Amino acid sequence: MKFWRKKASSEPAAAANAAAGARYGSPQDRLKGDVQETARQRLVVASAIFAVVFAAVGLRMGYVSLLRDGAEPTQRVAARGGSIQSERADIVDRNGAVLATSVPVVSAFVNPRLLIDQQDAARKIVGALPDLKYQDVLEKLDPEKTFVWIKRGLSPREHNLVNRLGIPGLEFQAEERRIYPQGTAAAHILGYTSVDNVGLAGVERFFDQQLQSGETIQLALDLRLQRMIEREMVRAVQKFSAIGATAIVMDATNGEILAMASLPTYDPNSAKTITNEALFNRATLGVYEQGSTFKIFNTAMALDTGRVNLATVYDATSPIRIDRFTINDDHPQRRPLNVSELFKFSSNIASAKMAVDMGIETQRAFFDKIGFLKPLRSQLTELAAPLYPRQWKTINAMTIAFGHGISVTPLHLATGSAAVVNGGMLYSPSLVKRNAGSEPGRRIIQTKTSTQMRQLLRLNVVDGTGKKADVPGYEVGGKTGTAEKPSRGGYRQKALISSFVGMFPMNDPKFVVLVSLDEPKGIAETGGYATAGMVAAPSVKVIVENIVSLYGILPSDQKEGLSPIEIASMPIPSASLPQPPTPVGLRHRGSQEQRKALPVRPGPNQTAAAPAAGAGRVAAE
Repeated sequence: MKFWRKKASSEPAAAANAAAGARYGSPQDRLKGDVQETARQRLVVASAIFAVVFAAVGLRMGYVSLLRDGAEPTQRVAARGGSIQSERADIVDRNGAVLATSVPVVSAFVNPRLLIDQQDAARKIVGALPDLKYQDVLEKLDPEKTFVWIKRGLSPREHNLVNRLGIPGLEFQAEERRIYPQGTAAAHILGYTSVDNVGLAGVERFFDQQLQSGETIQLALDLRLQRMIEREMVRAVQKFSAIGATAIVMDATNGEILAMASLPTYDPNSAKTITNEALFNRATLGVYEQGSTFKIFNTAMALDTGRVNLATVYDATSPIRIDRFTINDDHPQRRPLNVSELFKFSSNIASAKMAVDMGIETQRAFFDKIGFLKPLRSQLTELAAPLYPRQWKTINAMTIAFGHGISVTPLHLATGSAAVVNGGMLYSPSLVKRNAGSEPGRRIIQTKTSTQMRQLLRLNVVDGTGKKADVPGYEVGGKTGTAEKPSRGGYRQKALISSFVGMFPMNDPKFVVLVSLDEPKGIAETGGYATAGMVAAPSVKVIVENIVSLYGILPSDQKEGLSPIEIASMPIPSASLPQPPTPVGLRHRGSQEQRKALPVRPGPNQTAAAPAAGAGRVAAE
């Protein structure tokens, strides 16, 4: 029998060959597989390269934005908000006149490592920008550095000249520059900014966050009136050879500051040239003994208690001797005086006796209530605190009655005076516009007391030490104050702070006008005197005349039955207002028709000598 062997399957051999790496299939299939494998390998390599590049870019961006030198140009970030900032908003006056704005500029910077010849580059840069010094520029071009500013805020001409130099590594950065179109006008109110547009003083500093966020700030200030008082202050300083001056115009009905000036002043467009003397704001930082203007408050305090009336008599026959001090009158009557005569003749003796009758605690409490024992609240950071005795003794009460032994700022004096004459309501001073409901005010004296004080203040201008402030037909009232400045061991008798605070119209006060001169000198016209009635009161008269002309106020407007005087203004769009606008209007005989106000005109640059520190004793006026 014959046996046949069954043929074995080929599968085990195929599996063995496959395990050994043998390739089967047609040549086309094998080629297609090779192409796919190659494509996969290339994709992996490309992905790895992209990942490395992306990581490198990310690391560089992190370094640039977080770790590099802060002076290198970056996208600007709001100082406190953290959001991207594109433009600092404008500051405008009550009529919309631009006081501060931002304009686009370019700044030049260089990477010294890219320079071929540092000395040649420095020579070329100084040639295009002659205000720079060659040695200073050369020191900046240190080859170890990668970034230095050459100049910030180039003018278009400077930009063109520097760009034409063609220096490798010299580039430009788009920025903004803060400018003040009105020059020196209202410099101490506006303040100024750093090169990076951060507020450093004044309203610019107080409202820095709002301005960085694009919120326009509208002030209560009237630029036209501001220029007027600045012009008058420059004239007075020159005429009486004073070393400085300050002036304030306030709306007595709501505390708005319509104008405020301090000399010497500065140009905020040239921040690098500002001196400490010019930067000093006398109106809010100058703490002085205010002299006999304080008789306004001592008298109001006494009348408001009800224990004193205008007919109450105090004996001013002889000087007062207490401890080692003697209190005299500058215009001695040497007889008993009623309260009206006390005010008219500005008697220190009678005022001191009145204060003693009221008592130490009553006087201190009143001066605290009127805000003379603490800094004011306003839209400035430059606000000084008053100086007063820690232990309020009898001698302190007597001297404070006529403005000696307590020192406050001129803004304190204006604010307190407004409260005394406006019906008895104290408003904090405001540099921004208010409406009727923005601050209700706080009562400090009765309406009856305010009426009596208006009568006394009018009497002082008609027949007292303030005659030179009178403007016929406008019922101006006010009070003089002449203080001697302190020195080592006593007071400098010829170094005076001469102030006059005026108000009008006294039947319904709207304006408070304060003028103060630092160390004025007597001239032939004043008989050699530099007292407030001779040197400050005339300036108040000029300012009152400017106000009635500016706002079209007629003498007939003083009659009863007419609507209150309102100050013309032009609200900016409500979306950008920090506070609601003040109603617009002017008061005239028989109608509410507005008169055309004076146009805005540029004023002269204003300069004066540096302020002197300290305060002085009241002379007696």
